[in-house]
Amino acid sequence: MMKSDPVSKPKAAPTVHLQTIGPEEAGQRLDNYLLRWAKGVPKSHVYRIIRSGEVRVNKKRAEPTTRLIEGDLVRVPPVRIAEPAQMAAVNTAQTKSRAQGYSDKMPILFEDEALLIVDKPAGLAVHGGSGIALGVIETLRITRPELKFLELVHRLDRDTSGVLLLAKKRSALVELHRQIREGQTDKRYYLLAHGAIAQGAQVMQLKYPLHKYLLANGERRVRVDPDGLPSHTALRVTKTFQREDAAITLAEAQLKTGRTHQIRVHLLKLGHAILGDDKYGFEDIDKQIKSKRLYLHAHLAGFTHPRTGEKMRIESPLPAEFAAMMNTFDQAPKIIKEDE
Repeated sequence: MMKSDPVSKPKAAPTVHLQTIGPEEAGQRLDNYLLRWAKGVPKSHVYRIIRSGEVRVNKKRAEPTTRLIEGDLVRVPPVRIAEPAQMAAVNTAQTKSRAQGYSDKMPILFEDEALLIVDKPAGLAVHGGSGIALGVIETLRITRPELKFLELVHRLDRDTSGVLLLAKKRSALVELHRQIREGQTDKRYYLLAHGAIAQGAQVMQLKYPLHKYLLANGERRVRVDPDGLPSHTALRVTKTFQREDAAITLAEAQLKTGRTHQIRVHLLKLGHAILGDDKYGFEDIDKQIKSKRLYLHAHLAGFTHPRTGEKMRIESPLPAEFAAMMNTFDQAPKIIKEDE
């Protein structure tokens, strides 16, 4: 008697999921929670189902930025989550090797039982998605498998370098998010801007309302708009540099609010876009002076340690590319210290 060929079982159709938020998930944004839960689902799809109202929190529509509370009931529509074998591909030898290479270029500025603070290089995204397989968070989860919990406290643009905070405990993440929301943190950036910014001894207070929008290709942009959200950057000029074909300014920007692309758009509005900014910059002048990167560096983060209560001040040195650019101009670079 002829045996029939074995037939593989059809995969079960995806179904609606109801998730109850526990203490370990509490405090997360809805989008971050879903991106971790729905592994293998494209990031764009996750945002689409949130914005379309297919995702519900306690039977109500929610925004991607909605903070989840313990006991919340999250309804997720049918999505096909990656099979375990697919997820295992993340840990292939090739991926591990690439992650180790990224990790080697990312010095640790501070680490204890609650926090991991790294010096992110320019060009490395903080998380994967949209064609980016590995970002900072994926890299560290692969190279530091002993860390059972690791989440970004905040974000930096892909092309921005500098101090980046990650939490190793849920309680630390929740506490630092509270400090950020209540304006109790200090985030400062060094930047090189096109032109000579005229300023006296006073700090310039840049207060322009910002509006996020999408280009036709789906890329995110921000513009100054009277109907936008309030934003505030304190700008202090450190030194200007001049040569025959151009002038640049080294300045420090202190964030008073944390809007998307805030410093970049504020400097553009001021008429002095940041060097190497491929979204809001001056492309022709960048080519002329041979900008090698986005010259924006998160050099200082101040906050209260979420466990010890100690006042923390984590700093990252100015990248070599900044000094190299300034050295092509007439004056030697000089950083003004806080007490000058």
